[in-house]
Amino acid sequence: MQANESAGERRSFYQRRMLEIRGAFEAGATGAVTLAARTSTVDELAAGLWQEAVAQNPKLATGVVLLAIGGYGRRELFPYSDVDLLFLLDAKVNERDVKESLRRIGQEMWDSGIRVAQTVRKLSECERFSEENAEFTIAMLDRRFLAGDVELYARLDEEVLPRLIERDRKEIVTRLLELTRERHAKYGSTLFHLEPNIKDCPGGLRDIHVLGWLRMLDGASPSTSTPDEDAEFLQAVEFLHLVRCFLHYRHERDDNTLDWQAQDAAAGGSVGLNGRRGQSVDAAYWMRIYFRNARSIERALKRSLEEIPQKNSRRLGAFALKREKAEAAEGFRIERGKVVLDSAPRGAGAEDPAHSPEVVLEIFAAMSRTGCSLGREAETRLSHALGALSANLEEGPALWSRLQAILVGPCAGHALRAMHILGVLELIVPEFHGIDALVIRDAYHRYTVDEHTFVLIDTLHELEVAPPVAKLESGSRTEWASRFGALLRELPHPGLLYLMALLHDTGKGRSTGAHAEESARMAHGLLARLELDSYESDLVLSLIEKHLEMSATLRRDIFDAETVRAFAGKVQTPELLRMLTLFTYADINAVHPDALTPWKAENLWRLYMATANYLDRSVDDERVGAQEAHELVDRVSALLPDQREAVAKFLEGFPERYVLTRTPEQIRTHFRMSEQLGEDRVQLDFRYAPAVSELTVVTPDRVFLFANMTGALSAWGMNIVTADAFSNRNGIVVDSFRFSDTFRTLEMNASEHERFVKSIYDVMSGTVPLERLLSGRRRGRRKAPKVVVQPRVEFNDEASSHSTLLEVVAQDIPGLLRSLSLTIGAHGHNIEVALVDTEGETAIDVFYLTHGGEKLEKKQQKALKTALLEAMEENER
Repeated sequence: MQANESAGERRSFYQRRMLEIRGAFEAGATGAVTLAARTSTVDELAAGLWQEAVAQNPKLATGVVLLAIGGYGRRELFPYSDVDLLFLLDAKVNERDVKESLRRIGQEMWDSGIRVAQTVRKLSECERFSEENAEFTIAMLDRRFLAGDVELYARLDEEVLPRLIERDRKEIVTRLLELTRERHAKYGSTLFHLEPNIKDCPGGLRDIHVLGWLRMLDGASPSTSTPDEDAEFLQAVEFLHLVRCFLHYRHERDDNTLDWQAQDAAAGGSVGLNGRRGQSVDAAYWMRIYFRNARSIERALKRSLEEIPQKNSRRLGAFALKREKAEAAEGFRIERGKVVLDSAPRGAGAEDPAHSPEVVLEIFAAMSRTGCSLGREAETRLSHALGALSANLEEGPALWSRLQAILVGPCAGHALRAMHILGVLELIVPEFHGIDALVIRDAYHRYTVDEHTFVLIDTLHELEVAPPVAKLESGSRTEWASRFGALLRELPHPGLLYLMALLHDTGKGRSTGAHAEESARMAHGLLARLELDSYESDLVLSLIEKHLEMSATLRRDIFDAETVRAFAGKVQTPELLRMLTLFTYADINAVHPDALTPWKAENLWRLYMATANYLDRSVDDERVGAQEAHELVDRVSALLPDQREAVAKFLEGFPERYVLTRTPEQIRTHFRMSEQLGEDRVQLDFRYAPAVSELTVVTPDRVFLFANMTGALSAWGMNIVTADAFSNRNGIVVDSFRFSDTFRTLEMNASEHERFVKSIYDVMSGTVPLERLLSGRRRGRRKAPKVVVQPRVEFNDEASSHSTLLEVVAQDIPGLLRSLSLTIGAHGHNIEVALVDTEGETAIDVFYLTHGGEKLEKKQQKALKTALLEAMEENER
């Protein structure tokens, strides 16, 4: 491109070249060719702008250099990537003399349609390394000369930066690894996400960059390959280049998330699949190809990290090797945290240790026990020995003993992942193959099915080392981990729980729908091959078949005797209950990092205790409830001297759930609120917390009370987590709503707390119509759901002794709970208890209903079901 061309001509030139490059990519150009083409175009544009700037300001001719850094410096400009520029100034140059000229270069590039990130530095500023701005030094590793003072660039390239690296190499490496660890932690330190970010996730493009930077810091060229970087690794790099180009063109911006729609589109065009581009493949198959390539990148980075000198490991956190004392076993030894296989013996009849199932399984047991990893040579030999291992593998009790040793080790997840990658796990448990990198689209789980299984097993082992409850803050997540950890340590057969955890989702690899039953059916074969006795086999199968039961029961009123009785009938034995409780805790936690809230952990513990008590006693549990209520009156009365009779009258008629889920202090607050009803018929108690806040209303009962409350909260954008609706014999209602602040309105604006409570009060008192509040909070058009949930309405008269249970499963959209409660109220039914839950984009709302104090009749249920389905259909419009 020529200098002195107009801004319009430059923009036209750039846009024309971008269209040509895109056309070539869509016609089959490789990722490398596409990146190089855009880099070359930007180089040409930058050179022309530099010539024009020098002509206008001769002071740029000496003492100033224009450099490409970062991805631009690496010649890896993806279609919508930012362009990183560095203007390097000699100490003699006055920045004020060139500032406007440099600004104009960046502005002209912006005007041409390029997102520019430009930095101005003096040469002396490049001599220092700062941990707070380590990214700048790292970006300088990928420097490339574009234009300007050649001698100044030579000083930077040949003197300043080599001296900086020589002096601060250890600090730079340490900080680089800290940044990498922090980035990985944001993604749960796993590459197996349902919708991965292909740049920043483990096994993504950024890990390729880290590999290159580590080589440069070690004195090698970033393009220098190692013997392990064979065609598989290079193919993985090209695959990710192609996929990121595809994502950029698809979204027309720097968006690197491989969401479900992008997965479908990539599979539809076989992006990254040699010889099949333009053809259509199944999305699940395509994602397995993605994960296989990401594994190659992740493995290459781990191997590189293992070569970092031990002196740096103190600050490497998750990347530091666990340096166990050297130990040896038959066929292998552990040296500096790495498994080293003995050399294959020569001569007839001599067996290679890599071909011995006993040796290989003992290696993985050692990895599970100590956290050590496979050495590079050991990994290679094992990967080539699968045929021999299969031929030599003997089933039966000996195999179960060795597998159990792996499962119960504190680092079992680490060992199982290594076995899975090499194919050894599928050799022992072929049923696991069907869930390898399997993506199940439910907008609730974050990980692939196999990774979910490993995270679940990791969670169980974390419970084993949780600190004692007495040392922890009450109500904290760590406190609940300690409670469940104590339960785990009491198990007589922990190995069976871990085996069940390994197998519980294998049925998802079959398209049957009911995966629990399919998983149990598939487990039959493995249990027979391991020759477990009938008691152990039945226990594992029962756990697999029932592994969803406790999560389902948590969506019921767990303080209702019928709920506990029904659940106890399914688990039947204390041992099965303990194992199912522990499994459910770990299963919820393995869905995604925020799924296991303290509230869910508390409810899980309550359900466990209630069921354990039921299984242990033979007397009528209703008497226990009455006794506990009587004791609670005493405890509340102790806080309110001389008001025992009034407290007892207030509590009269409340369901057992109310008195068992409230502290004496909370009930005292509600009682005092009820005393103020003569002055104001609406009493509110708001308790704010960043995670989940609570709002309680005490007021005389009336029609649509619950619906108006849910509507008011919805108008503020609050996401209701759970809700309770109680009334006593005198018609005084205590409704409590726990909710999260979706838009962080209350968190970011403390001044809004008072206005929030005032607006809720105005609606509940009838001062302001709810419709006015809702109309003032209208938001933009709702995004299309990732997963479409078909609405379902079901009734159950057996789940409660006094109410009809209504369960509604529907798309989680704003206003759903209000729409449901309005419909229920319009039919004259009373909500005794409401339990609200959300899994991804699926709302699961449970109501315990009465009509005139009795259960609903069948004709009432039928009419309500029709009305609810119509209301949900209307709400979705």
